[in-house]
Amino acid sequence: MSDAIKSTVSTFLIDNFRFGDTSVAIADDESLIETGFIDSTGVLELVAFLEDTFAITVADTDIVPENLDSLAAIARYVEHKGGKAA
Repeated sequence: MSDAIKSTVSTFLIDNFRFGDTSVAIADDESLIETGFIDSTGVLELVAFLEDTFAITVADTDIVPENLDSLAAIARYVEHKGGKAA
């Protein structure tokens, strides 16, 4: 399921933060914040997307780089939370 999560999240990020520019590739371990792909407001949008799409609840204490700063981290986090595609 990890690859499916990464693909879904990558599509969301490209559509919403790069306006559908598919020439922008996101490496699995690339820091989304350090590279400027998303900012703090973008993280909140990402959290809302994850909650809606994967039927999980993201606690405020879970909004940390270890969980949300790369596609790989996001996939691990969503799987840990038992996320399921909506």
